Amino acid sequence: MAKLNVAMLAQTSALLPDNIEEVHAFWIAGGSCDGCSIAAVGATSPSVEDLTNGTIPGAPKVILHHPVLAVNAGESFMEPFRLAAKGELGAPFVILCEGSIMDEGLAAETGGYWSGMGSDLDENGDPQPIPSSSWVTRMAEHAAAVIAVGTCATWGGIPAAAGNPTNSGSVMDLLGEDYRSSLGLPVVNIPGCAPQGDNITETIIAVLLFLHGIGPLPEFDELGRPAWLFGETVHRGCTRAGYYEEGEFAKQHGDKECLVEVGCWGPVVQCNINQRGAINGMGGCMNVGAPCIGCTMPGFPDSFAPFYQTPPGTVVSSNISRVTGSLVGNLRKMTQASQNRTNKWNKDGNVPSGWGHVAEPSVLEKVAHFAYEKLQFKNSPKPGSKVK
Repeated sequence: MAKLNVAMLAQTSALLPDNIEEVHAFWIAGGSCDGCSIAAVGATSPSVEDLTNGTIPGAPKVILHHPVLAVNAGESFMEPFRLAAKGELGAPFVILCEGSIMDEGLAAETGGYWSGMGSDLDENGDPQPIPSSSWVTRMAEHAAAVIAVGTCATWGGIPAAAGNPTNSGSVMDLLGEDYRSSLGLPVVNIPGCAPQGDNITETIIAVLLFLHGIGPLPEFDELGRPAWLFGETVHRGCTRAGYYEEGEFAKQHGDKECLVEVGCWGPVVQCNINQRGAINGMGGCMNVGAPCIGCTMPGFPDSFAPFYQTPPGTVVSSNISRVTGSLVGNLRKMTQASQNRTNKWNKDGNVPSGWGHVAEPSVLEKVAHFAYEKLQFKNSPKPGSKVK
């Protein structure tokens, strides 16, 4: 099967019928800590309540089947899963996978299982747990979309780290590169440990609006990540990036400067946590002083170990920044000092502040400012000057 034909898919005016008012969402957990569920319910833009109450214009109402959030239990909870797996649900649905896909073949060798939900009767009439991965494969054929939520589901994450006994992998590893949903979509990936909650709900609603013919085809990168959320690095949106440019680096945790030398991988990690915040626009790793350890990336955690130690590339890049940054930083401080003065203070040769003494500029600083103003007003008259 060929790679996704984006052009052909984008020309489809509506993949779900206009009269579809509800879409079921089945949440299936594999090897996880449930952190992605916690992140999702913390989303605010849009919130899970917005999705389940159908308050978003143009979007179908979401009927959520979540093993933790559900009010029913037992077979009444499992019945919709069974119908969806057989293609008999009678309504479109999406699968939301949390946690890594563990190799159930290894567990079965000793008569066990790694993770599961519900049970089937064996040949002796005894109930046997149904592995989570089995639900994914059984339901994926009929799903309108399969969305992997969190780094464990998208890439394998911590359960797939070196030395693990589970031979864990991602949803993409389970379904393969040729997998397409019933409406033609490969696996959609929303990485993060845990993902930013709004990243989860925004991607879900973007997919639903497209499938319903209301919104455009969302842009995804070659790994199935929402490109508008993961197209930039942490560093580009970091509130500390200016310190890096001027060659100023934190020496220990708690310092205000750039964190690359205390273990931050932000310059290479694709994530929007600094720009969006953790919950409701607040927080975010570097915003609260924590170095980026690459939790959204396929190589996490092994490729970013050991945590909180200077990444090798920083030896080159930070030293370059120190050389250039010392010059840039000093020039900016000179300009800042001149811009912290009014015209009257410049004429009087004194800043009448009672808070502290402000030194008058040196001859060198005056010369530098004169040259700076010549460039600044090269193509425009300086305020107060006589225009010829």
